[in-house]
Amino acid sequence: MSETSLLKRRIYGTLGLSVLVLLYLLVGLTGHDPWRGDDARYFGPIHAILQGEGWLFPHIAGEPFADFPPLYYWTAAALAWAFKLVLPVHDGARLASALFTALAIYWIARAAERLHGRPARTPAAMLTLGSLGLVLHAHETQPMIALMAMLALVLAGLARVPREPLAGGLQAGAGAALAVLAGGLPGAILTIPLFPLAIAASPDCRDPRSSGGLVAGLSLALGLGALWPVAVHIVAPELLSLWLREEWRQLSEGPLSLDETGRLLELIGWFVWPLWPIALWGLWRGRRRITALQWMLPLLSLLLTVGLLYATGDVSPTAALPLIPAVALLAAGGAPTLRRGAANAFDWFAVMTFAVFAVLVWIAWTAQVFAWPPGLARHVAKVMPNFVLHGGLGQAVLAGSICLAWIALVWQLPRSTSRGPAAWALGMTMLWCVAVVLLMPWFDYGRSYRPAARALAAALERHPEDCIATTGLPDAVRSSLDYYAGIRTMPIRGNSTSCRLLLIYEERRPGAQAPAPEWHTIWEYRRGGGKQLEIFRLYRRQSS
Repeated sequence: MSETSLLKRRIYGTLGLSVLVLLYLLVGLTGHDPWRGDDARYFGPIHAILQGEGWLFPHIAGEPFADFPPLYYWTAAALAWAFKLVLPVHDGARLASALFTALAIYWIARAAERLHGRPARTPAAMLTLGSLGLVLHAHETQPMIALMAMLALVLAGLARVPREPLAGGLQAGAGAALAVLAGGLPGAILTIPLFPLAIAASPDCRDPRSSGGLVAGLSLALGLGALWPVAVHIVAPELLSLWLREEWRQLSEGPLSLDETGRLLELIGWFVWPLWPIALWGLWRGRRRITALQWMLPLLSLLLTVGLLYATGDVSPTAALPLIPAVALLAAGGAPTLRRGAANAFDWFAVMTFAVFAVLVWIAWTAQVFAWPPGLARHVAKVMPNFVLHGGLGQAVLAGSICLAWIALVWQLPRSTSRGPAAWALGMTMLWCVAVVLLMPWFDYGRSYRPAARALAAALERHPEDCIATTGLPDAVRSSLDYYAGIRTMPIRGNSTSCRLLLIYEERRPGAQAPAPEWHTIWEYRRGGGKQLEIFRLYRRQSS
């Protein structure tokens, strides 16, 4: 084998795939503050752990926070502590998303190899990497990524059961227990039913050895999965009650109406693109063996996830993350069997799609630098007033180099069943890297609460009262105020408060009803513009 062929094999082999995954995960993960929304919201419990509180049950700014159990927060806090000498705390914590995403990709690839054979392993990893719904969540502080990874671990374990019943069952059982620790009752719903369903639905799991492995795994899942709730009950029974009430509230909000079902289909349509067309092709090709474990296992997981989304009425993109492992496994079974014409069409579609989107990113950058096109430039100025871009030439050179490298890599892609998925994964990575290089300063400028928190802290120096009441702040705001300025507020209960300071937050609705006349405005802060407008007002009660 010539040196050129050996180099090409390494670039497009396991080594190249590993580098691509690392590039995809690490670019844009650090170097910016926690952004408004989930990124700031879910950093709150991590900051609390690092401050010595909320180790067993998550807290934000001193108050219990029941959205997720602590697996992701523990991992993020450990990584933030381990990298504290080289990364800010919030950047180190965000490494947990990269870790769990990498684990999900690895376990999906392993499950695909066990279910469909060696040719399906690389397409499974590439298609997972290229899923449209994954890219933003993989780069923010997001506990649902941990649940997705644990679901992938369960599927990898169950795929191992026919050949190694006990080892596969125990691996799946450990994954299901960790899924409970990552996602709570939804984690249990998405994983534990797979054990009996696999026995009932697939002939591959009905022989005594496979059934025994699954029973052992189910026992492990139930035993380990109960440890955290039991520990919370022993230490703080009221927190367990709070968690169970919140879990039940989320699960019992009611199913989607007929009109809303279309929103769910729309979500699935773009979130797991381009996986689902290839998955449908795989199911069609395997329709005569649909009860085989290779098709039945991911199909059962998909049905459980869609059923949970429908039953809870949750059509947010975050809730759809557990769809990715199942659809990726179905697509991995279909990718190697694509007809040549379809495979070539997928390849060219990937190249053209990401070329067009890269051009759009460049146009967004020119709107910031050259105020062209004028309409887009006016919109940028309206949404982020006072933003000034620095280092535009360096950004352009780096982003241009990324685009040229992408063209060279795609041009030399080997002809194989993995060419289409590889082209899509390369395009997604290129687009994300270019967007980070060209647009990250603009995104970071308008999505951090650091300036607001510091301005509020400066205003409070003139009013040393010991408590601040609030009519309600978003979790992301409470987390940011606590992190940046050590400010914690007290919610008003019973329409009265003993605090002499009152903080009111308004979002996209300036002119909300003012408090009673005894409260006088002493500070105001506005951030963003248009639909992104946020207003903070601090009031002080006039002494009688």
